[in-house]
Amino acid sequence: MRLLALMLLLVSSLSFAQATKTEEPQQAATNPKVEQLLELNNEISTLAKEAITTTGSSLDVIRLQVLNKNNELRDILASLIDTKDSDKKLLLEQVKKQISFVKEANKYLDDKLTRDQKALDKAKDAEKLISLKSLAETRQYSTLILNEEWQNYQWLEKLDKPSPKAVKELTEKVNHRLDFMSASLSFDSQALELANKQLKSATESEKSALQLSQILAQRQVDSDTDNLKQLIVIADKIGIDTAEYKKQLFEQTGNVTDDLLNSKVIWSIASGWTSELKEWLFDNLPQMLFKVFVFVLIIFAFKTLKNIVRKMVKRAVSAKNLKMSMLMQEFFISMSGKAVFAIGILIALSQVGLNLAPILTGFGVAGIIVGFALQDTLSNFAAGMMLLIYRPFDVGDLVEAGGITGKVSHMSLVNTTIKTFSNEMLMIPNSKIWGDIIKNVTHEKVRRVDMVFGIGYGDDIEKTERVLNEIVSEHPAVLRSPEPTIKLHTLNSSSVDFIVRPWVKTDDYWDVYWDITREVKMRFDRENISIPFPQQDVHLHMVEKALETKDA
Repeated sequence: MRLLALMLLLVSSLSFAQATKTEEPQQAATNPKVEQLLELNNEISTLAKEAITTTGSSLDVIRLQVLNKNNELRDILASLIDTKDSDKKLLLEQVKKQISFVKEANKYLDDKLTRDQKALDKAKDAEKLISLKSLAETRQYSTLILNEEWQNYQWLEKLDKPSPKAVKELTEKVNHRLDFMSASLSFDSQALELANKQLKSATESEKSALQLSQILAQRQVDSDTDNLKQLIVIADKIGIDTAEYKKQLFEQTGNVTDDLLNSKVIWSIASGWTSELKEWLFDNLPQMLFKVFVFVLIIFAFKTLKNIVRKMVKRAVSAKNLKMSMLMQEFFISMSGKAVFAIGILIALSQVGLNLAPILTGFGVAGIIVGFALQDTLSNFAAGMMLLIYRPFDVGDLVEAGGITGKVSHMSLVNTTIKTFSNEMLMIPNSKIWGDIIKNVTHEKVRRVDMVFGIGYGDDIEKTERVLNEIVSEHPAVLRSPEPTIKLHTLNSSSVDFIVRPWVKTDDYWDVYWDITREVKMRFDRENISIPFPQQDVHLHMVEKALETKDA
């Protein structure tokens, strides 16, 4: 950028020096700023003459000095113009010099823009980045010169020498430049999008060439964006409506600036979005409606198919020769329906246009992550599978598992629901059940009722055996086979214990237990058979001895 500016100054320095040389001598100035202004004019003129005969690095130094001193001169000139008692004639001559300088600069930059664009078009792939950098610098400096040109015309107006024709020409030039940069940004943005798409689907051998194209397109977009921003600043000063261009910058960069608070910019953005939405709906709505119809149709079809499959699986697993538990049956019925419906959803999504490969890949990766995060749940899942395979209990069985006693109400692959005798529903993790002792009370159809009845040592044993046999044999729920067992079992410290063990159907267990226990108590009372309870005799020998000693 600096080298370009120095080259520009070399082109215009001769005319600048000539203009300084032909001036009439100024009257002695008493204002220090005026003296500094005239001194800078002389220094620039001297440096411009030296630049004609100087070469190499010394020439670059001189050009840099000219650039810096001209910037100082413009700052002083702006300050003097804003001062009321300044010499307008002197200031007007200085402004005309700057106008002449800008005119020469514009002519040079227009030619250089043309040359740089041609060089970029003809450059090979390896040289395009360098050519693009040169073109971007030329555009940037051309925009800065436009800003100085607008400032020059503002100075003329303050000095009561307006130039409306020149301002009009500048306005048209800025408008033309805005339109060009806006179109260039749109074109380069499309080229960048195309390069990104091609790079995603390219093979390894094609990537190197496409990466260069992508970088070049990105640089062009960045250059267009920066240049358009600078042009918008100048256009706002001139009074040109820049709402559309600010909207384009917002859509391109996504940056929220103060310009978005402007009502025209907001309206332009809203209008653009509304127009794009209407066009998108007009182009895509019929196709979208058809896809939604197909999606709903496929979901409905597979939902119906799911119910059919569930019924078929239910009929198959309920066959008597398979001897499957209710838990296993429910598992196969549930999983078959879910599998069919899941396949239906995937097919429906594919018909809408979604690519299932990334989704399935994502499920695989997510499965690994979830597996590490939910190790306890997976442990329950594995335990649930083992319970289904080994079938230690079924729905409706009375079990003692995981420290809980009750009837099995429901089981999933993660937990088992048990209904306790107090009508509480408890959900127990399968890993806790599988890792503990499982007692299935109602697994067999026939159970033995174990009871113990004690009598006193003075009671008749044979009579007691006869009474117990009568009680057991008279109960209608007691099975004749296997035969009940009634035996004198233990001579306890306080009683003579009989064991009574009749066999009953599992469903009649507690009824028989309670009935026989009640009948034993009633018959023992009628037959004068005692039911002893633990007792102890305590003899206090030390107290009796003490009383005898006292009486003596």
